[in-house]
Amino acid sequence: MTKTDLKVGFLCNNKCEFCVQGDKRTIHGDIPTKEVLKSLEEGRKTSDQVVITGGEPTIKKDFLKIVTYAKKIGYKLIQIQTNGRMFASNEFANNTIEAGANSFSIGLHGHTKEVHDTLTQAKHSFFQAVKGIQNLKKLHQFVGTNTVIVQKNYMHLEEIAKMLIFLKVDQFQLAFVHAIGTAGDLFHTVTPRYKDIMPHVKAALDIGIKNNIKVMTEAIPYCFMDGYEEYIGENFIPRTKIFDVNVLEDYTEYRLNEGKQKTDKCKTCKHFNICEGPWREYPENFGWEEMVPVV
Repeated sequence: MTKTDLKVGFLCNNKCEFCVQGDKRTIHGDIPTKEVLKSLEEGRKTSDQVVITGGEPTIKKDFLKIVTYAKKIGYKLIQIQTNGRMFASNEFANNTIEAGANSFSIGLHGHTKEVHDTLTQAKHSFFQAVKGIQNLKKLHQFVGTNTVIVQKNYMHLEEIAKMLIFLKVDQFQLAFVHAIGTAGDLFHTVTPRYKDIMPHVKAALDIGIKNNIKVMTEAIPYCFMDGYEEYIGENFIPRTKIFDVNVLEDYTEYRLNEGKQKTDKCKTCKHFNICEGPWREYPENFGWEEMVPVV
């Protein structure tokens, strides 16, 4: 059974430097609620799990209507992928849970307002996201976080991990930036080198592991994850159907055949058959020198 990933629109109250949606917010903006509900119905034919995302889904006028309908037609997991800011309102958090949401994935990209707000280009977004996490945890919700690894935050991953432990999140993910959309336009400003980030990635993972928190990475090839292979997130990502501007039937196939890339020397690596390689934009700009096969 696949998972349904539902984009409800591309408007957002952040303007992240690493946003993969890019100019969709101006070209496409909102998606009519009628279309969103039809996509929910279509996704339900093959899935009982839905991730409601965007843009920022919580700022959509009919957000609660969409969550309510997802519950009505039988989705068992209703996850909200969000920047967390709207959940700084305890009333909004309560209303979302009462509508049927039962899992939350919140983007947190810095350990201070200076780091996080600089990346999101939105004042107060750090404090609102942190308050949102606190409110949802007080309401006994499952809260995971996603931190996009970029040039301006990779050296702070350990501090971010310590903060997430303090906030008592249920899991955290460290995702290497996918350099498309705005992140693609700002590639050399946003994208760090694997060789620079890995000591910080592993130290942050160690903090989560020591504190019995589920941790994972995304878009970091196996050749950089020696000793940490069991925390590679691609091992856990289910087959996902994405309702975007167009429908992407299988996100796994997209990653393997279009999004990511391997080179001939990868064939000598013992992880060749299970590793997806990096997002293709990385070697297109930086080359393959850093990727050393594990033999």
